[in-house]
Amino acid sequence: MKKEWWKNAVVYQIYPRSFQDSNNDGIGDLRGIIQRLPYLAKLGIDVLWLSPIYQSPNDDNGYDISDYQQILPEFGTMADFDELLRVAHQHDLKIMMDLVVNHTSDEHYWFQESKKGVDNPYRDFYIWRDSKEGEPPNNWGSEFGGSAWEFDEVTNQYYLHIFSKKQPDLNWENPKVREAIYGMMRWWLDKGVDGFRMDVINLISKDKSYPDDPLIKAGKRTTSLAMVANGAKVSDYLKEMNQEVLSKYPVITVGETPEVTIDNALEYAGYESKELQMVFQFEHADIENKDDGFGKWNADRFDLIKLKKILSKWQTGLYNKAWNSLYWNNHDRPRVVSRFGNDSPAFRNLSGKMLATVLHFMQGTPYIYQGEEIGMTNVSFETIEKYRDIDTINSYKEFVSEQRRLTSEQMMNFIHHSSRDNARTPMQWGNLKNAGFTEGTPWIDVNPNYKEINAEEALKDPNSIFYYYQKIIQLRKKHSIITYGDYQLIDPKDPEVFAYSRNYSGETLFVICNFTDKALERNYNLPVGKTLLVGNYSHDEFDSIRPYEAKVYLFAE
Repeated sequence: MKKEWWKNAVVYQIYPRSFQDSNNDGIGDLRGIIQRLPYLAKLGIDVLWLSPIYQSPNDDNGYDISDYQQILPEFGTMADFDELLRVAHQHDLKIMMDLVVNHTSDEHYWFQESKKGVDNPYRDFYIWRDSKEGEPPNNWGSEFGGSAWEFDEVTNQYYLHIFSKKQPDLNWENPKVREAIYGMMRWWLDKGVDGFRMDVINLISKDKSYPDDPLIKAGKRTTSLAMVANGAKVSDYLKEMNQEVLSKYPVITVGETPEVTIDNALEYAGYESKELQMVFQFEHADIENKDDGFGKWNADRFDLIKLKKILSKWQTGLYNKAWNSLYWNNHDRPRVVSRFGNDSPAFRNLSGKMLATVLHFMQGTPYIYQGEEIGMTNVSFETIEKYRDIDTINSYKEFVSEQRRLTSEQMMNFIHHSSRDNARTPMQWGNLKNAGFTEGTPWIDVNPNYKEINAEEALKDPNSIFYYYQKIIQLRKKHSIITYGDYQLIDPKDPEVFAYSRNYSGETLFVICNFTDKALERNYNLPVGKTLLVGNYSHDEFDSIRPYEAKVYLFAE
């Protein structure tokens, strides 16, 4: 297996709006990130992935970009960004930008021109279609509720928006669109950025016949993401992007690819594909989703046997053929310790470390989401008015106010479990006002538990989740088996313990993680000469596995 720097790297995702506010306007900013670089360097990560910081009207918190080569003023200036890049590089931290090129904002110059008339040079930058017997071109549903088509009265046509109506989809069939995007990418890479995380990149090739979605017709789902994912020309476009841009720079690339299969991933990120280095798959992230028309909106607990099957499928399916990206949560997902662990005071610390262990000893590049390293939890705001996420607000309106399929109490319970705002409350730095995030009024309320859970307390406590993450990151740098070893799931049908082994160059790594609050007994017949590499209890009780215990053994084969 070819050794590449990004295979041994650990990435930390920053959601700039919620990370650190330096000027007390209630919104995190670039200077706030600069202020916290020593903290990130101490953790030991290698790459910072910044969620979008570009000019945007913020309909979808920056994922609706109106100018790819300007900084959103509330985040700072281009001079601030240049300073962030310079100081990050001084700390040996690379910067990975969020590349959002499936769609733009409807306030982007291209779209403003495109909607002026059918003969405008930019008309074909977007996807415009005539109505079908007075209705939208097809029945596709938007990710944020309602139709994926918006009618424009000026030109009497509909434009496609898989997300918000303020996020029109770009027409990648048009070579001028692709040229403009590649030029923008070169501009950032020439500035010194180190790579891209590519937002919903596998949606860029649409079926030009625009067929109806049969599952929407049958009431089995509300959105049509699956109808536009993994289109016929995605690989052609990614190969072209790689040839024109990516291959010319020492970058790290990861594609966000909903509805992706192992075969799709091998196509996009296979070692010989010359497209991307890795993809984000969503099988484990969507594990509780249902086909009842509510999708992710439920409060169900995941099934460990199913989780093990999914993660193991990706470990074995990509082994020696492509590289995995490893993540539990991000800006779109609930907090890992609340969702897959136990966020009660008794078990938060233990389960936070246990979950880190499961993920970080697998093969792939791990991604840590801000606050994960201190055990930040989901938030339970009492009213919908406290929420800021467009998806959450629109879904509440659709299911409670309009369709009356759920009561407010039911939907709030689902929101507490599944809302994207669980990940977006401000980073908890200390027990001062607003958790040290801002002295102003934060754009979204701070989680009330910040006095117990914050970075200041974590740094004072040698037994904190923070120092556990620091240790496992150091182990990754030290032991090649963590990066290059194979993977074998142990006891697939065990509903309580996630155990697996890795083998490489005459060594075996054996990982045991208890997903329950009970003490369990398991005998894996491990050799006497094993070494406990890391664990989340102070001593080992061998065949006894205590509540949320994690232990990793290393021994010679």
